[in-house]
Amino acid sequence: MNVSSLSAVLIKPQDDSSGLASPGSAAGRVYSALRAKIISLDLLPDSTLIRQDIAETYGVSQSPVREALQRLGQEGLVISYPQSRTVVSKIDVAQAQETQFLRIGVELEVAQALAAMDDASRLAPAKRLLRMQKLAGEDGDVDEFNKLDRLFHLALFEAAGVRALWHVIADRSGHIDRLRRLNLPDPGKITQVIRHHEDILDAVASGKRALVEKTIRTHLSGTLAAVKKIKEQHRSYF
Repeated sequence: MNVSSLSAVLIKPQDDSSGLASPGSAAGRVYSALRAKIISLDLLPDSTLIRQDIAETYGVSQSPVREALQRLGQEGLVISYPQSRTVVSKIDVAQAQETQFLRIGVELEVAQALAAMDDASRLAPAKRLLRMQKLAGEDGDVDEFNKLDRLFHLALFEAAGVRALWHVIADRSGHIDRLRRLNLPDPGKITQVIRHHEDILDAVASGKRALVEKTIRTHLSGTLAAVKKIKEQHRSYF
């Protein structure tokens, strides 16, 4: 079974946007599209972004393109050289580590809050997304698997009633997200992610705080633990 468009149905416009502008605005649409291409590695580090070409591609003026590039620059995903060009940045491991520090702290609290609620129905959306992830993994669809991975974690934040916090973290996750995308095709990685997600849901359902903390830390530390190998395999990205 091929699931490669299910995530597009589930993702709300604001899930791929930030505080830049309304997701439906011209600037918001260009920002979301370019950010998605950078995170998925369709736009590689050092790729040149030409405003006129972007404006023509998305049918907008150069003003929203400029606004979108400014926001991407604030996130460290592009570098603009005055009177010259804008390029996609290389992956910043230090920034990825900083973001991961923040995410572990917040997601631990999210998972602990869910465990304390003792309400299995709150986990139903995450469980459905996990089943979809398994199908994407069986299909070998890494991009779809990656989108569903983000939706799985978003579902946990939403279940805990703190959806907005997901966007606070997501706005800072460009570098760690690119690291994960490089790591996902490694043998056994997709299987490991699925197992970790199962462990997280089981731990939350058990209500055991120590187990919840262990599963969250184990899962969210995986990519950075492999960063040396990732850099050796993909030197041009760093």
